[in-house]
Amino acid sequence: MPFQSFTDYLLLEKNYSKLTVQAYLSDLESLKDFINNQYGTDSIKDVNYAQIRTWIVSLVESGIANRSINRKTSSLNTYYKFLLKVGDITQNPLSKHKALKTSKKVQIPFSEEEIGTVLDELNFDNSFEGYRNKLIIELFYSTGIRRIELVELKLSSISLNNKTVKVLGKRNKERIVPLLNSVKETLANYLNKRNSLEEIKDSEHLFLTKKGVKIYEMLVYRIINDYFSQASSKVKKSPHILRHSFATHLLNQGADLNAVKELLGHTSLAATQVYTHNSIAELKKVHLKAHPRSKK
Repeated sequence: MPFQSFTDYLLLEKNYSKLTVQAYLSDLESLKDFINNQYGTDSIKDVNYAQIRTWIVSLVESGIANRSINRKTSSLNTYYKFLLKVGDITQNPLSKHKALKTSKKVQIPFSEEEIGTVLDELNFDNSFEGYRNKLIIELFYSTGIRRIELVELKLSSISLNNKTVKVLGKRNKERIVPLLNSVKETLANYLNKRNSLEEIKDSEHLFLTKKGVKIYEMLVYRIINDYFSQASSKVKKSPHILRHSFATHLLNQGADLNAVKELLGHTSLAATQVYTHNSIAELKKVHLKAHPRSKK
């Protein structure tokens, strides 16, 4: 297998998930295909920065976002650092590369009213898909898990008695997240419907399609987008916006930043702090309304 030693390094030493490793390998293959077409060689070990720069320019010209290009070059940089470590190269061609400038994304969370409209007013029928879709939305909003984490949830990850869910996050790091009583009820209803499917081809994973196979990320995105399109006029309606809403609403209600960090599965507070701008806005309102000298 191409890049086998690098793959082993990412999986065994860096403890990256299989999906993350697949993304790294895809980026390496992208450069490999490019230099093969442009320079007649498929050895990316021997490329120089000028050749990589030509590849980067081609990505820009094809309309790929700078943020995505930076991720690809980061994958390459990790690969070249690995080659340096094992002695396959003597110089990293990306050692002086500077990331492309990216615009700061402003993520606007759903309001509590919008989420209330979806969960309390929209129709989720009593079918397998109805219970499944409602459970997906409730889990996103009540736990803040990522889309891929939800897709990969196992039946064994759920403890109805303890009202917890075990989540496998980035770099295979596990965390335990509590379940709300309302989610526990929806979960029990979904499991009854799941057990009644005509055929279950995947007995391990929690979320299935009606054909009995593991649910996939694009379907999860479509479920969120379809339901929230009925309740929100926001441009972006995705699982990540629900995760964003979870964090923002907790912080607005006074939750400790460190606690939210743990629930989200972040490794540093810096990653969690991107969700605080809405909380600051809420605090300003409270401060202005309540402070004795605010009217002076």
